[in-house]
Amino acid sequence: MRSPSLILTALLALSALTAAAAEPPKPLNVLFIAVDDLNHWVGYLNRNHQTVTPNLDRLAAKGVRFTRSYCAAPVCNPSRAALMSGLRPSTSGVYENGDDWRTVIPADRPLTTAFRNAGYFVGGSGKIYHEAYPRRGEWDDYLEDPGRDPLPAGDTGVGGIKFAPLDCRDEDLREWKVVQYGIDQLNGPHDRPFLLTIGLFKPHMPWNVPRKYFDMHPLDRIELPPHREDDLKDVPPSGVRMAKPGGDHAAMLASGRWKEAVQAYLAAVSYADAMIGRLVDALDASAYKDNTAVVLWGDHGWHLGEKSHWRKFALWEEATRAPLIWVVPGLTRPGGVCDRTVDFMSIYPTLTDLCGIPTPAHVEGKSIKALLADPSAAWETPALTTYRFGNHALRSEGWRYIHYLNGDEELYDESADPYEWTNLIGSTSAAARSARAGLSKFLPGPGKPPVGESASGTPKKGAAKKKAAAKKAARIDRP
Repeated sequence: MRSPSLILTALLALSALTAAAAEPPKPLNVLFIAVDDLNHWVGYLNRNHQTVTPNLDRLAAKGVRFTRSYCAAPVCNPSRAALMSGLRPSTSGVYENGDDWRTVIPADRPLTTAFRNAGYFVGGSGKIYHEAYPRRGEWDDYLEDPGRDPLPAGDTGVGGIKFAPLDCRDEDLREWKVVQYGIDQLNGPHDRPFLLTIGLFKPHMPWNVPRKYFDMHPLDRIELPPHREDDLKDVPPSGVRMAKPGGDHAAMLASGRWKEAVQAYLAAVSYADAMIGRLVDALDASAYKDNTAVVLWGDHGWHLGEKSHWRKFALWEEATRAPLIWVVPGLTRPGGVCDRTVDFMSIYPTLTDLCGIPTPAHVEGKSIKALLADPSAAWETPALTTYRFGNHALRSEGWRYIHYLNGDEELYDESADPYEWTNLIGSTSAAARSARAGLSKFLPGPGKPPVGESASGTPKKGAAKKKAAAKKAARIDRP
């Protein structure tokens, strides 16, 4: 005969199991990390062995890292407006930093609104949209003013390429407060699921960070990125105009300080990495660790002299490729690597898909939830990047095709030519012709005219003066 105590123990255990089974799963929270001007110089992407990014590499190892991930536009404002709204630049007309996205993207369209409508608390800090055009009403709470960074003493760089070490502490930069907001939210109580959007300003210029990060990259060991002096010889006029070899690059060559600029960018990346580490550590130590998805993305790439070009503002690999990392409890597995080609228009619909929120009908991207579950799953859609009106790049796993408004074209075999030194647009090879034909099918239609212009390309009545003022204000690439 079984003892009453054993029977009671068994009944209690069964009751506990039944209660656990009956308890609904916790809603999925989201930690959404945006990093400004972070190109593919991160450790896990192996593009530049000089980079030091242990925290990004650690985060990438926790889930799925994408090796071919691309922005919607190689400019801060349109890239962010597209990702947050679900509308590509060719649909919204937001192509440049001087285009006020708020005039064409209603408040009911953005990702933040979809989550708030689903009952989420939405908090934010730092740079999510281009800071020239804030719309804080999309959030329940936002860190309004993280302050300003200290200024360097003495030399500040070469022309418009600004860099200098700072003799200060990590916490003296505004980045510290931006990240601290996220840490405080992760440490606090929440009675609703949350979407936390944390936007780092670095490594956007000026590359002014504490000196210790410069010391991590000794100048006497700095190597220049792979480049060719004649790299623009087979680039059509439209591409050469985007490169502007007589601008930043000519000034950098004349100064003899190219390696110093590379060192400074690497230092700024390492500083941003340290701040990301603080945020990841806080999540790992929080009560929300097991039901919070993380997505980290860079808004576009950055040239540091490749193709005689600096900054973003172009349609080549360096300007368009940026990190994308996903960690989703119960879905992604540690060490996942996805080589499929995706663009950042996938982020909005993937987040709504993961969280069980209906994806609004206007959203143009596709969910990549299937790739998070199985990084080797089939995926046939190339990444699309648009720069200014009518200029587009399409990227598949093996090829890049660029089509400019005036009909100029470029084609690169990425497997054989990862630095895009040989334009194959005139090649008679079957592979090149097939790649061009296949990718050109994904070119968008004519597209919406830029904000403030009519379909004919002329300014709308009363818009010319406002547009000129906006573009003048945005000429300085504001962080």
